[in-house]
Amino acid sequence: MEFEILINDTFLNVVPSTSLSPVSNKHILSLANDFEGGEWRFKKFQNFIWDNIAETSLSQKERMSLVNHSHSLLSAAAENLRLTDAQGDISKGSELAEVVLYGIMKEYYKALPVVPKIFYKQNSQDNAKGADSVHIVIDDNDFSLWFGEAKFYNSIDDTRISKKVESVGNSIASDKLRKENSIITNVSDLDLLPIAEPLRQLIKNALSPKQSLDELKVRIHIPILLLHECCITKQCIEMSQKYREDIITYHKDRATAYFKKQIEKIGNSFKYEDLKFHIILLPVPSKKAIVDKFLGNVLHYKEQNK
Repeated sequence: MEFEILINDTFLNVVPSTSLSPVSNKHILSLANDFEGGEWRFKKFQNFIWDNIAETSLSQKERMSLVNHSHSLLSAAAENLRLTDAQGDISKGSELAEVVLYGIMKEYYKALPVVPKIFYKQNSQDNAKGADSVHIVIDDNDFSLWFGEAKFYNSIDDTRISKKVESVGNSIASDKLRKENSIITNVSDLDLLPIAEPLRQLIKNALSPKQSLDELKVRIHIPILLLHECCITKQCIEMSQKYREDIITYHKDRATAYFKKQIEKIGNSFKYEDLKFHIILLPVPSKKAIVDKFLGNVLHYKEQNK
């Protein structure tokens, strides 16, 4: 595994004393990058981003055409990356967080990337519409749909948590879910993924606009990545037991705050209990250093394509 797993369990098992309800549909995944020579492994984190960038920025057909051409693959992926956010300002890391979520979905949930959202934006300066990631997880002869949300924050205080809850609430609205289903069935990637034909047809039938969303909700998972700058991580120099314990305590607190706010805001949504929510927390020492390096690499590859 690229990152160490600190927590990977249901919310109820992690916080058994909670008074929140419902909690049976909630999970926590807490991850941590390690240290070397007294420093957080910055290069390893950057490598994780670039090892996974093609799956978010290129279609399955493009990736297949560039197999064994790693440099060309990265250059093509960089072409589809945006360097500004929705307001036209220099990126604050939202696209970087989407890439990290794709990597986590692949490595920790064994998910197939059915819609590379960055590729299917209307143009390179436009924000991806709808969910930040769309994946399918295969379990024997059945499947689940994963509509991800990702954000890179300077901190995960209550204000930022409230904003993320609002975004998640919007993503599970019926019109948004129908739009995501339509995108999945209308792009070619689903037909190119290694899925047995009977199961592929089952997936398409389940996503058909003729089917009620009520029946689909038991298959829907919402992974919510909170990639965040962390004072504990910034002050640490090694992967000590104390560091692990401090991050676990902090992430338990933040997960509780997030799910409390989510239940307050959208807990009354129809069939809310059928949906499964996974909060994913990953701390870093400096958001600015990571974003600046990422943007510098993107510019490097974009320049090579001119």
